Amino acid sequence: MQTRPQSLVLGATGFIGRWLLRQLLAQGLPVAAAVRGGSRRDGELRQWLRSRGADDRAMTTVGADTAPGLGLGPGDDALLADVRDVYNAAGLYRFGLTVDEARAANVDGAVHTVHWAATRPGLRRLVHVSGYRVGRAEPRYPLPAAQARALYSRLGAYEAAKAEADAAVRVIAPESGVPLTVVNPSTVIGHSVTGEAGQYIGLADLVEQLWSRRLPAVPGNRRTFVPVVTVDHLARFLAAVPEYDRGPVRLHTVLDPATPLLPDLVASLARHLGVPVPRRVVPVWLVRRLPRSLTGADPETFSFLSEERYDTRSADRLAQGAGLSHPPVEEALRRWASRLVDDRFGAARAA
Repeated sequence: MQTRPQSLVLGATGFIGRWLLRQLLAQGLPVAAAVRGGSRRDGELRQWLRSRGADDRAMTTVGADTAPGLGLGPGDDALLADVRDVYNAAGLYRFGLTVDEARAANVDGAVHTVHWAATRPGLRRLVHVSGYRVGRAEPRYPLPAAQARALYSRLGAYEAAKAEADAAVRVIAPESGVPLTVVNPSTVIGHSVTGEAGQYIGLADLVEQLWSRRLPAVPGNRRTFVPVVTVDHLARFLAAVPEYDRGPVRLHTVLDPATPLLPDLVASLARHLGVPVPRRVVPVWLVRRLPRSLTGADPETFSFLSEERYDTRSADRLAQGAGLSHPPVEEALRRWASRLVDDRFGAARAA
């Protein structure tokens, strides 16, 4: 008889979620994967895991969504009675969302996850995957309507919803008695060995423009820093969190500080791909004024172009305790870029 799941991964079919599942299964943990789409998605996920060497016999799938109670039926909810670690890697990562779409997927789902986790009698940890550009201020939730409108107008629906969700879980979890860790990863690139990607927006858009020779200049300035983390390192880090974190709320920013500055990163990838190296940089304020047809970039991406640096000390301590270290970042970036080209920037996967 299969052991009942001890971990639940929400967003299990997403880029981060499936690599996290693979890591948990590699550690021999009985895990539940929350999927939409019934048996078809279950079969696709199992095929993906098996093709990457995972033994999926300790995995159970349940139907879940962003509704209250995670949309679980009574049978699935009872099946998850022994869950002690909940990983929320669910969400909608796409630019150009409406406010309602972004909030429903990224805020409401996060809030419902906290409330559901509070019903697990043996809960050890809720691990919420957020983003490195949010969560640095004292959390406030809910925001007054005028402040919420200003936030969404300034950041765009996707990033604003991530910021609102980050604040929401940090406020609600302590009130609900839920031990919480918020993991704030930077741009997640492909696997450090295979380069395999799973999302093709953000920095991947920049690589596509570079490859297609539509990037005459690098947006930002010579000090612009867009840090990255490989998906396999992030998966190992997430899997280690419940073993090491204690206390009501912990926050970790996970990125590789050795990531080259953006102009150097672009130049390195251009040489690797055999395309011209963009020699100029264009200030963000100017890029914002250019038509999208010329820049090829969604305006929401510009807020990620910053000179800021980020405090990774808590993540570094956990990683050291768990015996984790970042793989060589420039090598990982080159493998990722090659794989993006081979996958035709997602077109091959879609086909």
